[in-house]
Amino acid sequence: MKKITMTAFALAASVSFAPAMAQDVTVGITLSTTGPGAALGVPEKNAIEFCPTEIGGAKIKTIVLDDAGDPTTATTNSRRFVTESNADVIIGSSITPAAIAVSTVANEAGVMHFSLAPFPITPAREKWSVAMPQPIPIMGKVLYDHMKKNNVKTVGYIGYSDSYGDLWMNDLKKQTDGSGINIVDEERYARADTSVTGQVLKLIAANPDAVLIGGSGAAAALPQIELRQKGYKGLIYQTHGAAAIDFIKIAGPAAEGVIMVSGPVMAPEGQPDSALTKKPGLALDTAYEAKFGANTRSQFAGHMYDAFEMLKRVIPVALKKAKPGTPEFREAIRQAIMTEKEIPASQGVYNFTEKDRYGTDDRSRILLTVKDGKYVVIN
Repeated sequence: MKKITMTAFALAASVSFAPAMAQDVTVGITLSTTGPGAALGVPEKNAIEFCPTEIGGAKIKTIVLDDAGDPTTATTNSRRFVTESNADVIIGSSITPAAIAVSTVANEAGVMHFSLAPFPITPAREKWSVAMPQPIPIMGKVLYDHMKKNNVKTVGYIGYSDSYGDLWMNDLKKQTDGSGINIVDEERYARADTSVTGQVLKLIAANPDAVLIGGSGAAAALPQIELRQKGYKGLIYQTHGAAAIDFIKIAGPAAEGVIMVSGPVMAPEGQPDSALTKKPGLALDTAYEAKFGANTRSQFAGHMYDAFEMLKRVIPVALKKAKPGTPEFREAIRQAIMTEKEIPASQGVYNFTEKDRYGTDDRSRILLTVKDGKYVVIN
């Protein structure tokens, strides 16, 4: 059995997985705090410390489990939340394959699900699932626009050999079709791989003007390092899955000059005061770096924090209609998510609808590069 970890305020109440008292809202959280997704899951878990313990007069009881990025374990965790804890909300998981598994359980059980990873939201999953990360088409467009402005005519792709890699490859094909940018090579690698030499040599042989890396967390640095070590001189683009200080620490000098799309939580200081993402972004980054050290801010911590920013808005609405622990309360949460608008958070301003399960717009993205070992905003 996986080790159960909980926030301090919930430990005594939730260790037995007993059903919540009427005044409690139970939030089950499954994260990849170990395994290949740990670089995402650990800051997500850390961010729980800065999330509210009470909303609208109701106590928030969190139950946090590790799924190690494994879809089977994520499924088991989610079923435990539903059957043993009568969860009102499920959050997770950290990586796309596990998030798909969580969504399947949540939609079968009729429990609101906040994914912390982008994933394909099919009709079978869209009723009870929303995704906190920015949708790939919105994030991809700013990368492809940058390519066009920098006269990129050919691009190579190397990404995960899973659903996250598929999402980015499909978007690259769709948005560059007819744009004058031609895809000259596609390579894949597994999240746990320790070498991508063969794939990188094929990319370099194709001689693209730029390379897009469809990875996340620490594993996104592997192709970055290999490309530079093998002498590739072109532009290298990274997705918002890599937006963390760990990327710079691992990639080292190879990170210099990367073009990376990110949520605004990575640089709220430079936002105008009118930006709705500035206040929550500063609040999270200030608290997070005070606890975990300078320059530890993380895109992934932002996703967890923003899930609770959503709950701060919708739980008071739902409490007016039903009691926690009931199907009526879970439905009231779902309805509130669809009707509450312009919800400000660190990574974007959310406006979910029955068909738009990402809910963000252009306010949810910025472009970064790395200069002298630090992230710098590209204006």
